[in-house]
Amino acid sequence: MAPSAKFITPEMRTLLIACCAGVFIMPLMSTMMNLALVDMGRFFDVGAESLALVNTIFLLGSVVSMVPLAKISDIVGRKKIFIIGLIITTICSIIAGLSAYAGNFTILLAMRFGMGAGSAAVSLTSVAMLTEVFPFERRGWAIGIQTAFIYFGSAVGPAFGGVICQFLGWNTIFFFILPFALLALFFISKFNMNFKLHEGKKLDQKGSVLFSATVMITMFGAIFLPDPKGFILIAVGMVMLYFFFRHIKGAEFPVLNFGIFKYKVFSRSVIATFMNYASSYSVSFFLAIYLQSIGMLNPMNAGMIIVIQPAIQVVLTIKFGSQSDRIKDKRILPTLGMAITAAGVLMIMFLGEPNINLPFICVILAVLGVGYGVFSAPNTSAVMSSVPPKLRGEASGMVALLRQLGMMVSMTIAMCTISIIMGSSSSNAFIYGLTSAEQFSAFIAVIQVAFGICFVMCVIGTLASWFRGKNPEGISEFE
Repeated sequence: MAPSAKFITPEMRTLLIACCAGVFIMPLMSTMMNLALVDMGRFFDVGAESLALVNTIFLLGSVVSMVPLAKISDIVGRKKIFIIGLIITTICSIIAGLSAYAGNFTILLAMRFGMGAGSAAVSLTSVAMLTEVFPFERRGWAIGIQTAFIYFGSAVGPAFGGVICQFLGWNTIFFFILPFALLALFFISKFNMNFKLHEGKKLDQKGSVLFSATVMITMFGAIFLPDPKGFILIAVGMVMLYFFFRHIKGAEFPVLNFGIFKYKVFSRSVIATFMNYASSYSVSFFLAIYLQSIGMLNPMNAGMIIVIQPAIQVVLTIKFGSQSDRIKDKRILPTLGMAITAAGVLMIMFLGEPNINLPFICVILAVLGVGYGVFSAPNTSAVMSSVPPKLRGEASGMVALLRQLGMMVSMTIAMCTISIIMGSSSSNAFIYGLTSAEQFSAFIAVIQVAFGICFVMCVIGTLASWFRGKNPEGISEFE
């Protein structure tokens, strides 16, 4: 009998509600944030490069903390880390909202970093707990429900964010997550289990510091590109990466267990995860600015258009999460979803008309919504079922890490293309409107270059998904 069979249905339901409420917060905030960027830029008098940092610094906080938190959650308990993550996210969000009264952009960025770390704790522990509690034949359904709430947050975020920014002010969006954080805290407090698979083991403190410092320095280097200091920081990061790998080879309890990549389905599935998010995460960033700066739409109307993509994702994620439980060949749905996403990304490169083509933009968003909806839950279910139970905490952390790394790479591509093609001075035109033909042509070039790179990553992700293998190795041994 599977270990999860001992959990009664109320326990499953309680955990699912807590996890859904917890993971709902991050996409809700991120999509509301995209609609607030233009108003935020005017308030702090900063350009597009600085505004991209609002999202990028959040992802950086998430990435640098994710691997250590995954290991800590296995030692002290996933429920505890889930709760701590919710508390950190809530406190940082409140302070970020108050930063408007101080008029300090640096405080806002610092709190976004903290929100990233808190969200990482919630994200990585929720998938691991659901995998442990729900039996194999219901796991895809449970993960599909949770993933649907992620997309539901993305769906309602643009609409709520647009209305809030237009009528209440951009900083009030930070207070909007409080009810959902309290709801998640209430239900997780009712859940009676606190998983500790590695109780008694110690945290690899040196490895954790090396990992976080390596990611921080390397990503800041990527952010500063093409400035020479960017290349210097990347070089320093590569040196630190060497010492990190050297350390974990001899560590008794390494913070990152690369042995998990011996499972073929796992390794290729997480590559597909990385490519999916790296190729598409910046879409909402670009379109939010595109619709407001070129289309001259207000935040509310822009949000009503952007909502098309996540709304489709919500519906399809539940359907295909459940469908994945009944399909033997686990490659089919994720690969199909990745291919559809590639088609949507390719279509973005054709946004070249002087006047915005709203029907075409709506079609792009619909195609991307279908792609994400078909890909996400089946791929996550395949990943978590491809490793033994004792490795699922690390597997969950690795999936979340590569997802966040993918998002960060996507935003880094956006920042670099803006900086290289438009330059810092021209990027301020995003905030006050692109008025000249030269600025418009430069922006179209940014889109074409950025999403040309993203399309190549989509193709790589599609190939990795299909050649992952037909079934998770040793599944009968694990269940």
